[in-house]
Amino acid sequence: MKDTINYLPQHERLATVAKAMGHPARVAILATLIKKESCVCGEIVEVLPLAQATVSQHLKELKKAGLVQGEVEGNKVCYCINQNALRDFAMFFSDFIRPLESNPAQNCC
Repeated sequence: MKDTINYLPQHERLATVAKAMGHPARVAILATLIKKESCVCGEIVEVLPLAQATVSQHLKELKKAGLVQGEVEGNKVCYCINQNALRDFAMFFSDFIRPLESNPAQNCC
């Protein structure tokens, strides 16, 4: 019987966000949204060389991970960055790699 591993919540969250960001199109979508000061409705498809359905699928994954928020405006869904989630991710990642700072001479290979 396999033991159940109880991962730390911050490790689970970091893995979830990293998985959502694990595609270059999703990183490009996030970069596009970060540059905007307001919600974006149809502009993402105009910026990226991807079909509307593909962009929608990537946005769905980013939204599921909590990185973007979406609001229905008429017959469109407008998206914007979830700034708190991105800040949390940056903090979790920074905390994750912080031990490297205390041992910069570590050389494994």
